[in-house]
Amino acid sequence: MTEEIRWGVVGPGRIAEKVVEDFAVVDGARVVAVASRSLDRAQGFAARHGIERAHGSYADVLADPGVDVLYVATPHPQHHAIALGALRAGKALLVEKAFTATVAGAREVVEASRETGVFAMEAMWTRFQPAVVRMRELIADGAIGEVRSVQADLGVQREFDPTDRLFALELGGGALLDLGVYVVSWAQMLLGAPDTVTAAGSRFPTGVDAEASLLLGWADGRSATLTTSLRNALPGQARVFGTAGWIDVLPRFHHPQTIVLHRADADPEEITVPQLGAGYAHELIEVTECLRAGRTESAVMPLADTLAVQQVLEEAAGQLGVTFAEDTAVL
Repeated sequence: MTEEIRWGVVGPGRIAEKVVEDFAVVDGARVVAVASRSLDRAQGFAARHGIERAHGSYADVLADPGVDVLYVATPHPQHHAIALGALRAGKALLVEKAFTATVAGAREVVEASRETGVFAMEAMWTRFQPAVVRMRELIADGAIGEVRSVQADLGVQREFDPTDRLFALELGGGALLDLGVYVVSWAQMLLGAPDTVTAAGSRFPTGVDAEASLLLGWADGRSATLTTSLRNALPGQARVFGTAGWIDVLPRFHHPQTIVLHRADADPEEITVPQLGAGYAHELIEVTECLRAGRTESAVMPLADTLAVQQVLEEAAGQLGVTFAEDTAVL
């Protein structure tokens, strides 16, 4: 690994536009290439962000010898094929959530990462937010006792547009893969993989899920109540309930700055911990440091957690009558 970690962006869309700006506060890392299936689009992105090389195909960036790690921000069903190609080319990966469109696809990527010894991580920036890190420290120290239940919601109101990616089944549209992944990952982070998944919701005319309420259950009685939606806006708040208190995570919980600790016989304690940059920097720092240290997984966002989250998402989608597929022809 070179002293400077050289990044390539795959899929110059809305999220990538935001993420690349945070490289300004990440030491020893630089974006050197961007790839799109439209060369014009890649060149425009490169010009806006001062990136050296623009590739007009995903295959070209996989073959670029000057790239150490790829940030993959294409639509969900394209992650699987791009990730496999990258791992076979020896390029480390930061893959946007949801990691893939299917559990089978996620499992294949995880197996390839472990077989090749090449680093891979899901870009769940929430886990790296300083306020969330502080919350997990408090929980580990027993501040609220044993965690017994979790609540979280995340939703936005979007007018139905069958031409938009969010409403296209073949592009992995719907609430679950775009927003539900946050609430499910939140519950999994705190409680582990559930024993039961019960989902209720509705679909748009294109077949993707419009909204979903999930009840996750554990054999010992723990539970998580989760809500996600593209039909209506939701506060974006989370709560973690323990046997000795609870923690409020103020909106929006997936990139919070403030948590409030509630304990018996004590006044609420408000704790504010700002992010670096726009908040994406922390996951970029994690990947950069892992690569320098020769790690193949993140301890904060391990691949086993990603697989557990994908399993819940797929089970919930199936209960709503939604089935996704990987795009095997993307390369």
